[in-house]
Amino acid sequence: FRGDPSSALLEVLDPEQNSTFTDNYLEVEYDLSKVLFIATANSLETIQPALRDRMEIIDLTGYTQEEKTQIAKKHLWPKQLREHGLGESEVKISEQALHRVADDFTRESGVRSLDRQLAALTRNLARRKAGKETLPTQLEPQDVLKILGSPRFDRDLYQESDTAGVVTGLAWTSVGGDILFVESLLSRGRGKLTLSGQLGDVMKESAITALSYLRARAEELGIDYRMFEQYDLHIHFPEGGIPKDGPSAGIAIFTSIASAYTQRRVRPHLAMTGEITLRGRVLPVGGIKEKLLAARRAGIRDVILSPKNRKDVEEITAEYLKGLQIHYAERVD
Repeated sequence: FRGDPSSALLEVLDPEQNSTFTDNYLEVEYDLSKVLFIATANSLETIQPALRDRMEIIDLTGYTQEEKTQIAKKHLWPKQLREHGLGESEVKISEQALHRVADDFTRESGVRSLDRQLAALTRNLARRKAGKETLPTQLEPQDVLKILGSPRFDRDLYQESDTAGVVTGLAWTSVGGDILFVESLLSRGRGKLTLSGQLGDVMKESAITALSYLRARAEELGIDYRMFEQYDLHIHFPEGGIPKDGPSAGIAIFTSIASAYTQRRVRPHLAMTGEITLRGRVLPVGGIKEKLLAARRAGIRDVILSPKNRKDVEEITAEYLKGLQIHYAERVD
């Protein structure tokens, strides 16, 4: 029980060795060559590269809010009612209430936390029934707030800004998609670059790449080259307590910097995601489905992507993209 699980899995999953796999604890040999192994993980980054090479990776996206609502309505809510001694016909719950629970009280790609919150609702109903109180025939969003209290998570909404240098980007996290804001500010100085917001190395390199390309195209964009020597640039990602990394904010960073130097505001209700190169090309990124769903929830109307992400968009159900206008850009300029 103190051994290395990864080493054991390396041997088990190797077709050249697993026909004579030996359990060192039981001292018994097994023929595992005809076994189909299925493994699950929340993150690929924590799996050893040698072990990952022996696997065929199948990415499973998280549930959408609509899917969570239907799962809760058809399966989770009836199950919780039965487990707490309540009949399915005694108390119903509206789809709006289920959506409120999923949106305001959980942040996950699955439905485990949603199931726990529904359990809290049914425990309250069971206690009231035991106390001979009259139960509501149907729970509405306001009933959810009375029982569960104030929302635990704030819904990220688009925030229109009248200041140049503010851009909306899209991010992917282990619990789904999210929007993030990029803020760039110029101040008198000597051309110093400051990055803040608990950024990882890859995101810092994206900012340096974006600034280098902007300097190279300054004349075409109408930027006085002396500004790069006379002003310091500060790029900030709000919510500094949350670590951020990855290349997908490249075009958002470039747009934010360009907006700050030209003092031209970015079009409202616009978000973007994509990696940027020193040649100004926009490269594809992952998590497109989650990012677009997050954009739609936040009230975004237009999204800019790399043309190579078109295939990812085509795999998304059209209903989930209603209200979104997708634009494809091969270059940032």
